Amino acid sequence: MSVLLLFIAVLPGFAQDNGSIDTLRQTGKAFAKIAEKASPAVVGIKAETTIKQDYPAMREQPFGEPFDPFGDDFFFRRRSPHQRSPQPKSRRLAQGSGFIISADGYILTNNHLVGEAEKVMVKLADDRELEAKIIGTDPESDVAVIKIDGNDLAYLKLADSDVIEVGEWVLAIGNPFGLSHTVTAGIVSAKGRSNVGLAAFEDFIQTDAAINPGNSGGPLLNLDGDAVGINTAIISRSGGNMGIGLAIPINMAKAIYDQLIDSGTVVRGFLGVTIQDLTTELAASFDLKDTKGVLLSDVTEGSAAEKAGLKPGDIVVEFEGQPVERADNFRNRVAILKPGTKVEVVVLRDGKRKTFTVELGKRPTEAQIAAGQSEVLEQLGFAVRNLTDDLAQRLGYQGLSGVVVSQVEPGSLAGLAGITPGTLIQQVNRHPVGNTKEFDKAIKQAAGEGAVLLLIRDERYTRFVVLKLPKK
Repeated sequence: MSVLLLFIAVLPGFAQDNGSIDTLRQTGKAFAKIAEKASPAVVGIKAETTIKQDYPAMREQPFGEPFDPFGDDFFFRRRSPHQRSPQPKSRRLAQGSGFIISADGYILTNNHLVGEAEKVMVKLADDRELEAKIIGTDPESDVAVIKIDGNDLAYLKLADSDVIEVGEWVLAIGNPFGLSHTVTAGIVSAKGRSNVGLAAFEDFIQTDAAINPGNSGGPLLNLDGDAVGINTAIISRSGGNMGIGLAIPINMAKAIYDQLIDSGTVVRGFLGVTIQDLTTELAASFDLKDTKGVLLSDVTEGSAAEKAGLKPGDIVVEFEGQPVERADNFRNRVAILKPGTKVEVVVLRDGKRKTFTVELGKRPTEAQIAAGQSEVLEQLGFAVRNLTDDLAQRLGYQGLSGVVVSQVEPGSLAGLAGITPGTLIQQVNRHPVGNTKEFDKAIKQAAGEGAVLLLIRDERYTRFVVLKLPKK
């Protein structure tokens, strides 16, 4: 009798929940319609590359892990630690996703998936397999464009990713672990994620929609079934989904796509400044009420910024009529514009607002930047970058000064001395270095001495190392 009474007692509550169940049912139907609409435009991608030599990482890479670009290309490329010698030639097959954005077969995907590929195969929703041509790639944003031959192909429309809000529903479609056209749902968890270390220009949409290895290059969709992003990476300690996925905003991808279609390369606007976020202490020292704005810590001689009258110590508060709050976002907004574009920059100088018109220069490529480094640094086999507040926090270098090693050539003098990406260099020949300019100057001065004494620090030790320079 008591069981029967309990059953009867819950019936009214169940009846009251019918409306909620109907709402959930409608939500599910909406997801189903989005998946049905978008899936035909989502493709599987196989990228084949010849590997000539493969050197293992000496330790975890601070600029990559635990940020995993799904393992479909370079995250799981490393070999076990005991394999120290170059390996013979082998073939690597990377698998991921992409999506068609035009009826004649243009496809958006990730550079880390197809950027080094010699052969790219695309599998359509109807199981047809076609070879794709690489139209262009942009390692600095991790965007790539490929093309297949076709007419009247199903394709996705590109939404305005600037208007999507945190908390909105999104869907991810891709080929995780080779399981084609897998659909997952979640929300936009955050916008403007940067300093992840995956690309030079980052402005990721964060989502909790389940994405896994093989999702690289697939679309992140809004409730209209239009693409708002390219799924690119996950933050994971297990290699699989942990509820933090990152997607390139489609507005950024579209700007890159337009340039790649037009010329096969990407050129970016350039001010010629070194910038940093304002901390509470910095803001107070400039008599500011908050930390909104970007501090110019250096202005390159002869740059567009210097020609326009900008100076170190200026605080950028507006760019093209829009507020400036973070250094990374400001950098992206400058870079997305073409060289020669005239822009208005509003700064605070001595507490007063000043407006400058700047004609943007052309940002040097990574190769040009590398070529601009001293010959000595090239001989030593590593590159450095400035220690930003963000990097200092991530690497445990708070309160320290120096430059951070960003890249080390396998087998180089630096590599043999135990210098790895993430190492902090504090002194050159017993002289402190606070930025890359000071470091490069000190290295050049050391060239005539035949050796360079560096004070370095990693996650465990502070120590001196001597690097002998090759005799000419």
